[in-house]
Amino acid sequence: MTHIVLNIQASARHDGSVTRQLSDKILTEIAADQTITRDLATGLPLLDAAWLAANFTLADDRTDVQRETLALSDTLITEIKQADTIVIGSPVYNFSVPAVLKAWVDQIARVGVTFKYTPNGPVGLLSGKRAIIVIASGGTPVGSDIDFASGYLKHIMGFIGITDVTIIAADALGNDADAKIAAANDDIKQLRFKGAA
Repeated sequence: MTHIVLNIQASARHDGSVTRQLSDKILTEIAADQTITRDLATGLPLLDAAWLAANFTLADDRTDVQRETLALSDTLITEIKQADTIVIGSPVYNFSVPAVLKAWVDQIARVGVTFKYTPNGPVGLLSGKRAIIVIASGGTPVGSDIDFASGYLKHIMGFIGITDVTIIAADALGNDADAKIAAANDDIKQLRFKGAA
């Protein structure tokens, strides 16, 4: 069975990016049949009035302009729907995720497409997938009261139906970075992937 990985990278840096390095290690361990890479460092548009109007217009009633407005969102959603595993590399910028990663979330969290509202609350529509989230920070301990990145990303994954979520943390790298990166690499080695012995 074909295994597809969606690799989302949010670090503004390429050289020296811990999240990119650790994500690459995960991709090597997964040995997917296909990897779709979405590098967010080039930027994504923010939601605006035209996007919202298009999104809340019934699909059959959308104009050509509205369909074009949602074209990128549709592409990003197709990528995550195709994937069996989603790897997200996110540094912590000012206690939260990079703005461009939030922009990606805004593009893929669409009612009736990746989640729906029910009498019992929202239900995610992308079940049966796995997410591995790599978090790196200079001074913010992952899971602490000042970490607004890891909990947010885990919640968003669950909101769209992805409840199998693993966090790989290389946090508070301002102190003993080498040991913390080594520990994160050890955590990656403990991950289990389909087809692994």
